[in-house]
Amino acid sequence: MRIMRTLDDITPDARGASVAIGNFDGVHLGHQAVIAEAARHAAPGKLGVLTFEPHPREVFRPDAPPFRLMNAETRAHRLAKIGVDLLFELAFEPALFALPHDVFEAEILSQGLGLSHVTVGADFRYGKGRDGTAETLRAAGARLGFGASIAALLGTDGVASAERVSSTAIRTALGDGRPEDAAAMLGHWHRIDGPVIHGEKRGRELGYPTANMDITGLHPPRFGVYAVLVDVLTGPHAGRSLMGAASIGVRPMFGENRPNLETYLLDFDGDLYDAHLSVGLVAYLRPELKFDGLEALTDQMGRDVAQVRTILADRLAGPA
Repeated sequence: MRIMRTLDDITPDARGASVAIGNFDGVHLGHQAVIAEAARHAAPGKLGVLTFEPHPREVFRPDAPPFRLMNAETRAHRLAKIGVDLLFELAFEPALFALPHDVFEAEILSQGLGLSHVTVGADFRYGKGRDGTAETLRAAGARLGFGASIAALLGTDGVASAERVSSTAIRTALGDGRPEDAAAMLGHWHRIDGPVIHGEKRGRELGYPTANMDITGLHPPRFGVYAVLVDVLTGPHAGRSLMGAASIGVRPMFGENRPNLETYLLDFDGDLYDAHLSVGLVAYLRPELKFDGLEALTDQMGRDVAQVRTILADRLAGPA
């Protein structure tokens, strides 16, 4: 999948794409339905997604608590996995969001990107003051020479219904410690992608070395221990898929308060520093606990790992 971040990046062969437009936080089943509709109108190699970075909510509500399900890296990986050929990831900055909807239609969609077709969800809004709607987009397409489709909002039963699949519902499921319910709406395990960073190396000293990842800016799932499936995306071990036991939280045993993700990889021995991992949350085991000493902590970690092996043996046939 090719990623283009400015209009200057658009090459002649990228013009004429059929794109789905939206933020696509989570790339859940509702988003996938919009992309599938765009695919119906796409020539080979011309299925695209038009999205924005940072997320508009981060721009307009910078002091709001972290809400994103995916960072840009995770979103790009998921879009590539479902078959998107072209990702137009435009900077969401004043020069863009101050455009009236008719100027956005003409200068960005038609002239800048040269789109052949656009698809949006029924609740799509765009342009200065969010006065552009799916219907104004359809009218613009008729005027400017591109096709336009409006995808129905997808319900949790897989069809249009009042009980919608939404990023909000997925955040609620994750906050409750229900990754299986989140996966049912996502169509895949909820994943956290990013580089492995250097930590305090306490896990190594305890016999359970962990790969540490920063979750700043992401909606934190319920703090606690999870059974996870891990894909190694870069580095000397790239391409490996591994089982793991992960802890998300603030490590109350050690008096820290910055949330992070620590993953112990089962049956793995190697250096993953700076490699990028994709960690999929499969099942919630227990909340974070503060133990009476390191021996009690390591005993519980041993039980956690044994439970993870059992859970993942039963669920490896689930979503990816």
